Amino acid sequence: HNLTPKCPDYMAKTVLPSLVPLCTGIDLCTRYGAILAAGQIVHALYKLAVENNQAITDVVDKDTLQSLADIPHKLEVAGLYKGVSCDYMRPAACSLIEKLSLSKVPVYGSTVIGQWQNTIDGSLRMLLADYQVAIQDNAIAGFGALCSEYYKTEEGTAIPDKRDEVLDRYLGELQNDVVYARCGFILALGALPKFMIAGKLKKLLSGLIEATKITVKDVTMAEARRDAIKSITRISSTVGIERQGSPDSVICEEIIDSVFEAFLKAMEDYTTDRRGDVGTWVREAAVVGLAEITAQALQVDASLIQQQYCEKMIFSVLQQTGEKIDRARVVAGETFLRLLYHDPPVPYIPHREELLSLFPEKDKETLNWASAAECYPKLMPILSLKTYTYPVLLGLTVSVGGLTESLVKHSSHSLNTYMLKISEDEEALKAISDTLLTVFNNYLKVDRVSLPLLKMLDFLLGSSCFELFTQQDDHPFSLALLELCKKEITRCGDPQKLLAAIGVYCQLVQFSGAIRGKVLLQLLVLLGHKYPKVRKNTANQMYEMLITYEDIIAEENLDEVMTILSETTWDGDDSLEAIRKVRNQLCDLMGVKKPVSKTSAKPKADKAGEDRMSSYADLVGRLGY
Repeated sequence: HNLTPKCPDYMAKTVLPSLVPLCTGIDLCTRYGAILAAGQIVHALYKLAVENNQAITDVVDKDTLQSLADIPHKLEVAGLYKGVSCDYMRPAACSLIEKLSLSKVPVYGSTVIGQWQNTIDGSLRMLLADYQVAIQDNAIAGFGALCSEYYKTEEGTAIPDKRDEVLDRYLGELQNDVVYARCGFILALGALPKFMIAGKLKKLLSGLIEATKITVKDVTMAEARRDAIKSITRISSTVGIERQGSPDSVICEEIIDSVFEAFLKAMEDYTTDRRGDVGTWVREAAVVGLAEITAQALQVDASLIQQQYCEKMIFSVLQQTGEKIDRARVVAGETFLRLLYHDPPVPYIPHREELLSLFPEKDKETLNWASAAECYPKLMPILSLKTYTYPVLLGLTVSVGGLTESLVKHSSHSLNTYMLKISEDEEALKAISDTLLTVFNNYLKVDRVSLPLLKMLDFLLGSSCFELFTQQDDHPFSLALLELCKKEITRCGDPQKLLAAIGVYCQLVQFSGAIRGKVLLQLLVLLGHKYPKVRKNTANQMYEMLITYEDIIAEENLDEVMTILSETTWDGDDSLEAIRKVRNQLCDLMGVKKPVSKTSAKPKADKAGEDRMSSYADLVGRLGY
């Protein structure tokens, strides 16, 4: 491509004809290189021809061009799209199709177009491994170039029959059960030129928006949902926005709301599988898509964006800036600053002036959102803005209660510093505590949030952040938190969540009043739990709790209680009945009502040969050892 302008005649008359037979030769590497080189040379020659007001046929022999146009079909007939050579031949063939299309090779209306389309369709439909994404990338580029040149009439409109046939077939592939095939066709739809979309935009968007939704069948296809968001964004850029335009041709007032709703719904995608939080891919694409469609709408008419969508967009993006995945924070943080300083300004941003003072414009260049040490201290002051307290605190929850050491260290330190600053401000403290309860209630039994939230509550309570509330008997925050913790672990078989709840219970005893008796009852229930590790952990934390808060039980019983807690082998080989007898002894000493086990009307028959350590084996299995 770079050498061709130096000696175009030699390239056209000597090099290019000599490459044609090599494109279908025996040697794989030679064949691969020859196909790529031929496409690049033809495209470079076309550019030179345009500069001289010539066509590609004026500089390259027609027979040579026809031979190059036939190569994709010859490769398929020879079976070179199968086996090991597939990884090389398909992307090379699609690249050749792209370059020949961009060079306007005169094959209009011939069978070659159908052959090229079949090659592209086959490449899009392939079951790919991660390292083979170049096959689809080249196929999508080839498809866009093919449509732009050969599916257009002389008047510049789409050939109706061909457009309808391609769109119907590609939209049908959005239900393909193979995730990579579905992704390929979704991205190909996003590469359609404007004249192919005209008259079919509403149908096209409807299919793509449907592909962004999570269904029971497609829950693991996060890649497809991500690519659907990307394609909608790309199509919006292709067709543009007009307030009173036709909904079948441009993004207009009638359909822009559905685009915003799809993007905002995608921001709630937290799907996980064996690869981890794959929903992050969808959320990142949605963040970028929201920024793009907002920027386009602002250039036309700011009133196209409803207030509810502006507010939800800022809330969602800010939530992402506080979450645990570095890459997601970077995308969200950069997008947040882009929206904050956008010209013309994004309307309806709550507390715009306060945000501008917290995030000066230089932060667009200097703030490293991937660094937990930098981004979390910047986010904490936003908690004082009540409108943003919920989304920011929700994002912080999964970071403070997460597993990554450096992330937990910096996020928890920043949150603790902020909490201690407002520890004497009852109104500010109440705003945080109420928000924590709201988050807990909204995500009850949702392990993605509830487990790290329990860990974060344990940390905050243990850091004396709510000491002001402890001076009031049975403070509403403590009672509400206790009830939510009880609901969260009711019929819970997750040992990690049980261990986290134990920590919160032990911290709640710092509140005075009747709540102490309620907390002790819950701890004693867990002291008789079927999991040995849960019993052991409960005993250890109760021992530490009694050392810290000596006034919880009668002084004359304290030593005996401490002795029983420390000397009993809570995770030993004793039967559960024996363990619970010791537990009940503690109930008498601590003045707490003995827990009563709930038994079903029809007790289950003992399994033959049941191992007495089955509960411990169950625990080990759940912990993943």
